[in-house]
Amino acid sequence: MGKIIIAGIGPGSKEDITPAVLEAVGKADVIVGYKYYFQFIEPYVPEGCTCIDTGMKKERERAEEAFRLAEEGKTVLVISSGDAGIYGMGPLVYEMRRQRQSSVEIESLPGISAFQKAASLLGAPIGHDLCIISLSDLMTPWEVIERRIRAAAEGDFVTAVYNPKSHGRYWQLYRLQELFLAVRSGDTPLGYVRQAGRPEQEVTITTLANFDPEAVDMFTVILIGNSQSYIDGNQIITPRGYYREQQTDDLKPGQLIMMESFRTIASELRRQDYPLDHKWALLHAIHTTADFDMEQILYTDDHAVETLYKEVSEGRLKTIVTDVTMVTSGIRKGALERLDIEAKCYLQDPRVAEMAAAEGITRTQAGIRLAVEEHPDALFAFGNAPTALMELCDLVRKGKAHPAGIIAAPVGFVHVRESKHMVKPFKEIPKIIVEGRKGGSNLAATLCNAILTFNDAAQLKPGRDL
Repeated sequence: MGKIIIAGIGPGSKEDITPAVLEAVGKADVIVGYKYYFQFIEPYVPEGCTCIDTGMKKERERAEEAFRLAEEGKTVLVISSGDAGIYGMGPLVYEMRRQRQSSVEIESLPGISAFQKAASLLGAPIGHDLCIISLSDLMTPWEVIERRIRAAAEGDFVTAVYNPKSHGRYWQLYRLQELFLAVRSGDTPLGYVRQAGRPEQEVTITTLANFDPEAVDMFTVILIGNSQSYIDGNQIITPRGYYREQQTDDLKPGQLIMMESFRTIASELRRQDYPLDHKWALLHAIHTTADFDMEQILYTDDHAVETLYKEVSEGRLKTIVTDVTMVTSGIRKGALERLDIEAKCYLQDPRVAEMAAAEGITRTQAGIRLAVEEHPDALFAFGNAPTALMELCDLVRKGKAHPAGIIAAPVGFVHVRESKHMVKPFKEIPKIIVEGRKGGSNLAATLCNAILTFNDAAQLKPGRDL
């Protein structure tokens, strides 16, 4: 009885063929493979060795021939490009031995896979958890492939894509891009290599959003980074985390927990392409409430968080006025001190009770009237009282208040929705609104904190003032 050796000959250059495979080539009585691959091993084939080459889609015939020859006592080398166990001849040969109930010995020799060669040319894109998906639906139903694509995208795996296109398959790669963009940032690094390791080799680095599926063909391997991957010059890097411990040595335990929470929340968002300042506010809102419904109901004007942070950091915004003391209490004191900001609530001011009684209004309304008299250009944050928010809207319309911004997050059942609708028409005022009935003092406070720490958003590093 002979032997079958299954060998991966690498992606296409002689430098990428392992010594073990070259030794097997030199000892083989017969070599069986796809005819295109013989050019890569031809210089190493010994005299007298029989080479049996076939065309594409003849895998079963090649395996059957290998068994016939091995059962005659020959040492048969079955070659695949890359690694024979990855979309190669390996699984078929093992399955066929079981089906034939053959006693032929099988040995597998690993090879450098196309995704590994592509990764080396792109830098270090597969430094963390990886999955590989083939878009070929010849033997796998598309429904199964799409389910795997969704899982890879949602699981934040670095993803290698094999068989991205063919003459008959033109739309599948577009669908993969669509599925990834539904849950991943458009800035996610993406690289692709055509004819890796061969003279025709082409290497391209882009992003998920800018990737053009028309630019690739069946000889291309695509690598999509994860949420931590980044482009550095002409390379893609996916960090393993070696520098994370050094970067967190000076961080308090509470901040480390908050950072991990933010990373978890970010990975579970339905969309990954939110503008940074909206995403920063959204992460704070979900972290405070554990309510992913915030993704649907948190509204921010374009660049509202960024604009208000700029007003604070450049010293033009000096006061935050809140409707109730619980909002004031939730704004981080370290941030207020660091930025020289005052957070005030007028609810305990003795003038409030007198005004409320005299005017027949709520105490929170009276507090806002007093606040506008003294700080008409403050950032106003509401987490409890819709009547206070409605009062501010009335004062804005009368030209008495000129808020730097408004955080509208009152909670409840009476006039809550209406108060938030009343804020929307003020186009010139940056606004953050928790739409509908939901809200609360904790939400209003955390949205203030999001503004005060916006310079930490790009690094996803919350909690500096804990």
